[in-house]
Amino acid sequence: MTVLLVMAKAPVPGAVKTRLCPPASPVQAARIAAAALRDTLDTVRATPGVTPVLACAGRLTDAEDAAGLVTGLHGWTVLAQRGTGLGDRLAHAHADVAAAWPGRPVLQIGMDTPQLTPAGLAAAARRLAVADAVLGAAVDGGWWALGLRDPRHAALLRTVPMSTVRTGRHTWSALVGRGLRCALLPLLRDVDEWPDALAVAAEAPDGRFARQVGAVRRALVPGGRG
Repeated sequence: MTVLLVMAKAPVPGAVKTRLCPPASPVQAARIAAAALRDTLDTVRATPGVTPVLACAGRLTDAEDAAGLVTGLHGWTVLAQRGTGLGDRLAHAHADVAAAWPGRPVLQIGMDTPQLTPAGLAAAARRLAVADAVLGAAVDGGWWALGLRDPRHAALLRTVPMSTVRTGRHTWSALVGRGLRCALLPLLRDVDEWPDALAVAAEAPDGRFARQVGAVRRALVPGGRG
């Protein structure tokens, strides 16, 4: 059974999605982040044949929609992120999962792709079953998913420059350079800036994320429409 690892930050105003400000306020940006995370938790919960794990930075009790997030995590294993930079935190999270579930493959995603579906995650897990690694490239040049049959290989992420337009390419090269048989997942847009939020909300118009983005849009339009 695949471990489905979600990397997330607690949706605390001023600490998450700051690139949505403006037009969103820090509180609105945190509410959008909380909605994205809750949509992601629901999608993972509805994906068959996976063990759900959250690796979280920060305290969920301080977050927007804390009660909803705690309820949504019922039955999950929650780990604290550790490490200095993003690559180090990712490597530690994979190592922690490898220690807790030895021999299990890990499919890791973030909280920035609330348009994901259970069918899409299940397809990614099936792809990982016939490859050593899978990578889902993001529109901005990064990646939205990394799957490893042996999660200990995530140590290579410490050598990959993160949050650049070439992060995806560098990660792919590092995986191939380690001799892993790699497969690509579909290209997706993750939410970094306001145009991303609008585009992703249009892809998944029925989720909490789209409702929170819509609330900000309405607040920007005279008369509360738009």
